[in-house]
Amino acid sequence: MTIDVPRMRARVARLLEEYGIPSAAIGVLREGELTEFAVGVKNVETGEPATTDTVYQCGSMTKTWTALAFMQLVDEGKVDLDEPVRTYLPGFTVADPDASAKVTPRHLLNHTNGIEEAYGDPGEDDDVYERMVENMADAPMVFPLGDTHGYSAALGYAVLARILEVHDGKRWDDVMRDRLFGPMGLTATNSRHDQVDETRAATGHLIRSLDEGPVVTPVDYLPRAFGPGGNVTSTAREVLAMAHVLLNEGVAPNGERVISAASLREMMLSRVPVPDPHMFGPEWALGLIVCDWHGETVYATDGSTIGQNARLRVLPDSATAIVVLTNGGPRESFYRKVFNEILTDLGAVTIPDLPAPDPTPALDLSRYEGVYERPGSRYEVSAEGGQLHLTLVLDPMQADFLGKPDRIGYELLPVSGTHFLMPPADSLEDTQTVAIYDFRNGTAGYLHANCRVNPRSG
Repeated sequence: MTIDVPRMRARVARLLEEYGIPSAAIGVLREGELTEFAVGVKNVETGEPATTDTVYQCGSMTKTWTALAFMQLVDEGKVDLDEPVRTYLPGFTVADPDASAKVTPRHLLNHTNGIEEAYGDPGEDDDVYERMVENMADAPMVFPLGDTHGYSAALGYAVLARILEVHDGKRWDDVMRDRLFGPMGLTATNSRHDQVDETRAATGHLIRSLDEGPVVTPVDYLPRAFGPGGNVTSTAREVLAMAHVLLNEGVAPNGERVISAASLREMMLSRVPVPDPHMFGPEWALGLIVCDWHGETVYATDGSTIGQNARLRVLPDSATAIVVLTNGGPRESFYRKVFNEILTDLGAVTIPDLPAPDPTPALDLSRYEGVYERPGSRYEVSAEGGQLHLTLVLDPMQADFLGKPDRIGYELLPVSGTHFLMPPADSLEDTQTVAIYDFRNGTAGYLHANCRVNPRSG
C-alpha cells in the first residue's frame, strides 16, 4: 500500500489551520522507499513556503543521536554501560555520595539516574559540557538512583557527551559530525545553530490563542547546555536516515555501519518501566521510547524547543518509519491525527486511544493529596466533592510568557489506582495523563507527568 500524497497534503493543510501551526514537513520510510512532502510556511511574517529541504529544530530527538554516538564507544570496547561514570570521568561528583560512585551510562541513557537538573550557568563556550559536569557537584537527588524513571532534559546526556569529548579529544559538536553526520552523508543535520543555513531554517512559533494565531518565538534557540539532549537540527529526510539505522541493524542508507547489530539490540531491548505508560509508551530504552500499539512494539523519539517540534515513530514489524517536523505547537492530538492518517493509508497499526476513565475504583483520596514539586514545576493535588483535582503552578514569568494564569486547575479522572486522565483546561491543550504512585509510606511518593517525575514535598 502507498500514501496518497495529494490527499495527505490537503488533510495536513486543514489540520495546520485547525491547530494554528504554520508548517509541517513529513517523511515516510517504507521498506526502504522514501516519501516526503511539506505544507505551510517557514515563517508567518515572511510567508516563505516550507519545503522538503527546510531545516527544523529536533529538540530532545537529539538524545537518540547522542545515544548512537555513545554506543559506538561501546562497540569499540572503550566504555561499558554498567561501569560507574567515574571510570571515565574520575572527578564526577553530585551531592549524594552513593550516586556519585554508582551512577552508570545506562542510568543516564534511560533516565533513571535521579539527579536534579542543577548545573548552574555553564555558558556558551566550547567547554560548556566540562563546566556542566563541574557545576553539578552540588546537584541533589530527585529520587534515589534507579528508584523510578524521571526524564532528564539536559544533565544526563551532557554527562554522556563529556565522556565522548574526553575519549575523542574534541568537542561534542565535532564528535557528532565526525562519528555520525559526516559518515552518514548528512549535509543538513547540525548540532549548533551557527552551523545552520538560515535560508533553509524554519522559524519557531508560539500559539497563545487561535484568534491571535501563531507568533514568532522570542527564543530562537535553546542554550548550548541542551546540546546533547536537544540542539540537533535536521530535515525530515535526514531524520529518516537515523530511522533507517534503527530499522536496518545499525546501517545507514548510504551503507555506512553506524553501530553494531548487537548495540542496536541493546538500545532497543534494555528497558525500564515508565510510571505513566499511556501518554507516550510503557517503557524507556537507551535513547528511545518503547510504545505498545495494540500488541505491536513501536519505537519513538520526540522533541520540542520553544516553538518547534519533532516526532518520529519507527515500526520494525512493518519496516516503516514516519517523521513529522513542525514550527508550532506542540499538540499531541495533531501528531496523532497525522500519524494515524498515514498509518491507515499504509495498512499499518495505528496509535491506541488514551484509556477511558474508570468510574468504579474506590480510592482513598487522602493518599494522593499533597504537593509534588521540584525546581521549575509544582503540582498541588487536592480532593473536593469526592474527586481529585490538580493545580499546576507556573512560574509568574513563564505564565506571562505563555499568556496563561499562574495557577491552572484540572480534574483528575481515575483510570486505575495510580493513573489518571487530565482533561484540558482550555482549547489549546489536549487531554493528558498523570501517574501518582509509590505508596511505600502510605501516601503517594511521586507524580509523573509529561515523562517528568516530581517527588512529594508536602
